[in-house]
Amino acid sequence: MEYQNIRNDGICVFLLKNDTNQVYVTNYGATLLSWLVIDTHNTLIDLVLGYETIEEYQTYDGYLGACLGRVANRIQQGKFSLNGSQYTLPINNGPNTLHGGTTGFSHQIFDWEILTDSCVRFSLVSPNKDQGFPGTVQAAITYTLENDTLHIHYEAQSDADTILNLSNHTYFNLDGTETIKNHVLQVKADCFAPVDADGLVTGAIEPVSTMMDMRKEKPIKDILDSEDPQIRIAYGLDHPYLFNEKKDPIRLYSPESGLELIVNTSYPQAQIYTANYLDGRIGKYKKPMQAQCAICLETQYMPNDINLDPHSKTILRKGEKYDEWTSFTVRKR
Repeated sequence: MEYQNIRNDGICVFLLKNDTNQVYVTNYGATLLSWLVIDTHNTLIDLVLGYETIEEYQTYDGYLGACLGRVANRIQQGKFSLNGSQYTLPINNGPNTLHGGTTGFSHQIFDWEILTDSCVRFSLVSPNKDQGFPGTVQAAITYTLENDTLHIHYEAQSDADTILNLSNHTYFNLDGTETIKNHVLQVKADCFAPVDADGLVTGAIEPVSTMMDMRKEKPIKDILDSEDPQIRIAYGLDHPYLFNEKKDPIRLYSPESGLELIVNTSYPQAQIYTANYLDGRIGKYKKPMQAQCAICLETQYMPNDINLDPHSKTILRKGEKYDEWTSFTVRKR
């Protein structure tokens, strides 16, 4: 595996490649930087948004391509109770904690180990009270490129009861255009979780409404241009979709490039986010990253679950193993 130590603080970039894919990742935030493939027009396409330099990843928000932890998504008012103890976290998104706090996993330099030519493992020790969370957590995020599939494997253990909800925040655009509206999306989920004006789940689980229904392929433009109250309140899609029992894959398709992204996972749901808060900042290839120019398919547990469910799946007990995975497969349709 090719890698480059690009700075004296230990940040490296790694290249996972085969005949049809080139995937660049870094141990800063266990971040996916680029995924290069050839589309149906024989054009080289980078499937993911990102910045030109590591310094920009460190400076700007957006979590582009990053691992989210300790807890992805929002925690209401940055507070939760576990085993009778109250914990307070940094507030960094309106009145709530987002993606693990101000310096969550997305902002950490991971240790690394090359396992094979197509597999690299990033590991991190998050100390007790890191961002306010209990327990010392040993976490590992492993990227593996296998044919046209990129696997992400999440593993962790804690020396005390804690909460954990690891995810990845890659922004996908399968044709390099300036909008995601020309893509088609399918999520076979009968139910979703509504959100409030701060993006926090309300605690309700509802059947998908007409415009929120993506059980059959639907142009993203139809969703984003609708007057559905949940689309309006979130300025687009920014909602958890709860997979049906069969757990069919998410499918994202670009008629322009002819490329399809297929997402499988062990997680029970995915946060579907249409990059509503990107602000035009310049990214790779000198392209502005405007709102709704990409989509995140963030597989995870229910947001704010620790405050909604006394048996929350985000609770990781002392000595138990956290073991989840997500795979992304790209193919020509």
